[in-house]
Amino acid sequence: MQFDFNRNHFELFDLVPHFELDTAALEASYRQLQGQVHPDKFAHLSDAEKRASMQWSTRVNEAYQTLKSPLNRAVYILQLNGINALSETNTQLPPAFLMQQIEWREAIQEAQAAGNLAALQQVEREIAAQIKIWREQLQTQLDQQQDLTAATGTVRQLKFVDKVMAEIDDAYSVLDN
Repeated sequence: MQFDFNRNHFELFDLVPHFELDTAALEASYRQLQGQVHPDKFAHLSDAEKRASMQWSTRVNEAYQTLKSPLNRAVYILQLNGINALSETNTQLPPAFLMQQIEWREAIQEAQAAGNLAALQQVEREIAAQIKIWREQLQTQLDQQQDLTAATGTVRQLKFVDKVMAEIDDAYSVLDN
């Protein structure tokens, strides 16, 4: 079987390049492709064919992981449009967002210090609700408005909040011990 390494992740899975994604179609296409390129199917062939299978299997896995994650999918869509949303030279975030994340971090630290699981869960629920709003914004910005500038800002906020959510996970670990 001949595979084209020039196809983007959406093309690889025969999906429309949108933020809103049919995850069942992605999953089905992923399983079908993995069935075609899995290295075990090529164990009896030449080293070159085994290597090609391994490369394709790796590519399919990478593409799947990228498209499966809403944040990574948004970053990838922007990348397809020539935008590096997570460029280290772009450090601008809205002041209100920066203040909010400081408040969240302080609330996480206070909950952890007090051993207050309920307070930590409340902060997590609040952040999860905001993440849902941002994902809905991304869907509108990318799929309907094609507002790549606004989408870049939303992606940067989501990436930043990923780190805050990791702090919550760390706080849960501390409280569990």
